[in-house]
Amino acid sequence: MQEKLKLLYNYFSKGERMLWCISVLLIITSFLIFDRENYLVLIASLTGVTSLIFDAKGNPAGQVLIVVFSLLYGVISYTFAYYGEMVTYLGMTAPMSVFALVSWIKNPHNGNKSEVEIASINGREILFMAILAAAVTYVFYYILAFFNTANLIPSTISVTTSFLAVYLTYKRSAFFAVAYAANDIILIILWMLAAMSDTSYLSVVTCFVLFLINDTYTFINWQRMHKRQKAGEAV
Repeated sequence: MQEKLKLLYNYFSKGERMLWCISVLLIITSFLIFDRENYLVLIASLTGVTSLIFDAKGNPAGQVLIVVFSLLYGVISYTFAYYGEMVTYLGMTAPMSVFALVSWIKNPHNGNKSEVEIASINGREILFMAILAAAVTYVFYYILAFFNTANLIPSTISVTTSFLAVYLTYKRSAFFAVAYAANDIILIILWMLAAMSDTSYLSVVTCFVLFLINDTYTFINWQRMHKRQKAGEAV
């Protein structure tokens, strides 16, 4: 066990370990200041930020944790009538993350199961993705309106960005992190609106601010990884 923990420790760079530790510390501090009751929020936040540090390495373990986070976040969203978030994460993000997990496992870089082979998407795939995103947005708008979803417009936009994120994750494109970052911004706005009536939700806001920082790092690191992988192919 000690040897495995040492290997896991060395797997991440000093900067990545620092990013994770600071994220965890801020999440716990925010929980103690603003909440102290909803431990599900704390568990979900810690699960989510841990998944991101694995995602940044292109490790399939990140997708496993995203599925767990999606289930927890769906329950949290239900408590504030954010049915869009609940339906999106339980009905779309979680299932598509399973498909993404399979895709990542089936496409390791040079047989390295802890690093996915990064792919590029062409113009035709981008067009197909845009059409699918438009269709998903249209359908979900009316579904969310039917359920009287709080803050309907930003909730609908969140569905769009979430779909783009999971689709690009499945495609193993580095731009999945950009889509997740866009989704983080929408969610920060959504939960700030929720915090106006219940300050305990400020801990959720903190969670997504940290997700934004981590997703930004993920995109930067995937660009580095992609260059390294391409350079390896050229040798």
